[in-house]
Amino acid sequence: MLILITWFFFLHQILAEQFMVEKWVVNLTTNSITLTMEETKTIPFSVFIISTNPESFSFDYISASTNIATINGVITQNNNNRFDGILNITGIFLGTTKMKLYLMKDKNIEASKDILSVTVVRYQRTIDAIFTASIAILVSILYINFGCAMDWEVCRKTLKKPIGPAIGCFCQFFFMPLLSYGIGYCLFPDQPELQLGIFFTGISPSGGASNIWTILLDGNLNLSVTMTTICTILAFGFMPFWVFTIGKHIFERGELAIPYNRIAMFAVGLIIPLLIGFLIQKKLPKLCKLMIRIMKPFSAILIIFIVVFAILTNLYLFKLFSWKIVLAGMGLPWLGFIFGMLVSLIFKQSRPDIIAIAIETGIQNTGVAIFLLRFTLKPPADDLTTVVPVSSAIMTPIPLIILYIVKVIFNYKRRQEKVTNTSESPENSECCTEPITATLQTNLH
Repeated sequence: MLILITWFFFLHQILAEQFMVEKWVVNLTTNSITLTMEETKTIPFSVFIISTNPESFSFDYISASTNIATINGVITQNNNNRFDGILNITGIFLGTTKMKLYLMKDKNIEASKDILSVTVVRYQRTIDAIFTASIAILVSILYINFGCAMDWEVCRKTLKKPIGPAIGCFCQFFFMPLLSYGIGYCLFPDQPELQLGIFFTGISPSGGASNIWTILLDGNLNLSVTMTTICTILAFGFMPFWVFTIGKHIFERGELAIPYNRIAMFAVGLIIPLLIGFLIQKKLPKLCKLMIRIMKPFSAILIIFIVVFAILTNLYLFKLFSWKIVLAGMGLPWLGFIFGMLVSLIFKQSRPDIIAIAIETGIQNTGVAIFLLRFTLKPPADDLTTVVPVSSAIMTPIPLIILYIVKVIFNYKRRQEKVTNTSESPENSECCTEPITATLQTNLH
């Protein structure tokens, strides 16, 4: 009996040592910190171990993502079972990561715990506030222009045969959001911030530049303006709808809170300038004509301003540029062009209508996307997400520019052929030679 008791006691000790990994406690003054890039913060902590031989254990500290933040520390044994130490956390680049504490014995990992969540942000600069405020002002002016430019008579006539607008709205508010969600999930499975960037770009309404490109590529301008108008109005409902449905899964994966109040404020904030523009159209027709005249160049200026300003003030974005970012920036608009064209062909639309629908589908208002991201998200998510709509804005016009150059060259060659054919035709030769012959005969006589 005594032998059995002794054996049971030793077995208990062995099992206690084996499962000791479940009997250690880490205490920190905080479980999350926020620091700026290149800043170092010191966090005191203590570890309590239940073991008959605590001095046989050691500790190691590892950052889950060393390109975001690094960690090192010092720890000393205070008494038999308690260890006290200090962790030094240094911010490297924008993002969020976790710090792990490993319990080691004989250079083997016995257990590990996530002990600290670290968020790295940028220094708050005056130019950042200027950038956000300027985007808000310019987008508001653009929506006042939209309110002035809404030709309800043209919309009414177009809506009598609503196949074109219906195709455009379907592509814009059903295909593009789902496409952007799929691209984000495939290209950035472990980066929810970048998923949000491409998703918010996909749910944005069509851009004002779509009307400009429709004109340049000989599309149906009336259809383009009608679709832009309808999409602008429907965006107030569809953008929150997509954010609160499939968008919430991205927020959950990134452990980000859905900014319900800010998104509601954003939607209302765009309706107000739209109504102002409509009142100007009714009450101040001269000012309305001026606003309409500047709308197209202003839309182009807005896109250029946002992209250039975003790049110049946030050069760090290029550190985030990778082949995946470039591919996402190309994939969303280019696939949008193709899908809009294919659906239009299926429904046997005219060539000008196909051009208008394809362009309207592929071109997103990246200014609205960037404004929405910066307005609704907190650092560093607002900065990290901006890179995707900037990439999309850069990549969107590339195929359109190529098509426009091809069109110009084709038209030039066609004009040259007409001139050549006209000059070489027999009728023109007779017409040209008869007066010369008559003149010579007159001079000889």
